[in-house]
Parts: sequence; structure tokens; C-alpha cells
Amino acid sequence: MNPQAPHRSSVTAPPDALIQAHAVTLRLGGRVILEHIDLSLQAGRIITLIGPNGAGKTSLLRVLLGLLAPSAGHISRAPRLRIGYMPQRIVIDPVLPITVRRFLSLAGRVQPAQLAAALEETGVGYLLNQPIQSVSGGEMQRILLARALLRRPQLLVLDEPAQGVDVGRQGEVFALIEQLRQRYHCGVLMVSHELHWVMAAADEVICLNRHICCTGQPQAVSRHPEYLKLFGEQLPFGVAPYRHQHDHAHDLCGNVIRQKAAATKDNRSP
Repeated sequence: MNPQAPHRSSVTAPPDALIQAHAVTLRLGGRVILEHIDLSLQAGRIITLIGPNGAGKTSLLRVLLGLLAPSAGHISRAPRLRIGYMPQRIVIDPVLPITVRRFLSLAGRVQPAQLAAALEETGVGYLLNQPIQSVSGGEMQRILLARALLRRPQLLVLDEPAQGVDVGRQGEVFALIEQLRQRYHCGVLMVSHELHWVMAAADEVICLNRHICCTGQPQAVSRHPEYLKLFGEQLPFGVAPYRHQHDHAHDLCGNVIRQKAAATKDNRSP
């Protein structure tokens, strides 16, 4: 897709497309919420939707998930596609006596070991038997992410995954999403207002304001006139829209984990 011009052309579905939107328009209550949306979600790629409040981001997620029917255009999905959905927020009655274990079990028929493993995978295994009303906002986001993982998803759909997380720990959330993408080789579609982390974490950014204003790699989108019109120069000093390939990974504390291939190269110690 060309990030230098507003997006209006049709999209040819790649062979590994998980979901494909074709000329999707959504009208609700006489208002146009989405207009002529074309996009493709693929395995192994992180695509992030950004846009101002009221741009239609959550509505587009709901259309892609099949929760809303488009007024025009259509959605195609890979057969038997497994989707893990993390909503922006969930309301739980404060007087309802429910543990984290019980909350996760409401997602469907899963083994107790799977519940514990999903929480461990998102870094909150210690919460398994805690009342869900006692967890913090950041812990709740990780619980919701664990709930999405119970489906062994081919596509993760995340609506504001860092909402309620302290600014200093938002990077951990996006690092975790990157680790899960690699572990499951799943596609990731997320909505986020954390522009500096989005630009560092995404393979492709879609700037939405009812229609797709611009789309492409983060570096290109961050310089596009439509992006600058909506957001201006919002990246903080020292944070750049940059992705790189390297021979190591990072844990949730930022420590470097060397890959075995790098550690044993030429049969010598690094």
C-alpha cells in the first residue's frame, strides 16, 4: 500500500490472509461510521489502528469480528479461524464473588492447567486464586490477554491493550505482545493511543478517521501529512518509530536473552 496518498484502492488478498475487508462501509443511526475500508490481516504481522476519538476504530474491530454487519462491502475470513479478542474494558459487578480462575473458566471449556498456563504466559500466574475485584488495572489487562490466549489464536485482536497500565510499564505490555506474536506466529490487530509504542512495535500502521487516511510502515506513516494533521509531532524525545532485526530478545524486565544460534556461533562462547 502506498503511504503517500489516502487509501482508496481495492486490496488483493495475499495467500496467508486471515481476514480481508473489501470496501466496507458502516452506517449507524443515519451516520457514516466507516467508509470504504479495504485491509488485510496476515499471520505473523502486527497491524495497529490509530486515529482520534470517534474515528471508528472499535467499530471496525467489531465489524471484522462479525459483531456488526457492514452496511456495504463484505468481510472474508480464513476457514475455522481462531480469534482471541481482548476488549478495551470489561465491567464486573464489584459484589460478585468471583476469582480470576473462575472468570477465565467462563470463556469456555478449558482444563485447569490451561488457565494457570495462560496466566503464567502473561506474567500474572500469582493471581489465579485472587478475587478479580482486587487486581490492579495493569493486572486486569494481562488477565484479559490470558483469556484471549485460551483460544490458541491465529489472530489476536487487542483493543487498547495498555489501558490502565502505568506509563513506565507500558513497554512491558508491547514487549509481551511481540513475544506472543513470535510464539504463536499469529497475526495481531490492535487499537492503541500510545503512539510512541505503536510506532516501535507495529509492522504496519493504519491511520483511521472513518476512512483510511494513510497506511504503511511506521516510519512512513509518521511523516504523512494526514497523520501530522491528526496528531502533530507527538513522539517524545528519544523514542523513534523504528523496528530492527537482531540476534536476541528481551524479557519483561528488559534483560537481553541471547538466541542459542548466536551463543554457539562457530562453537565459541560469545
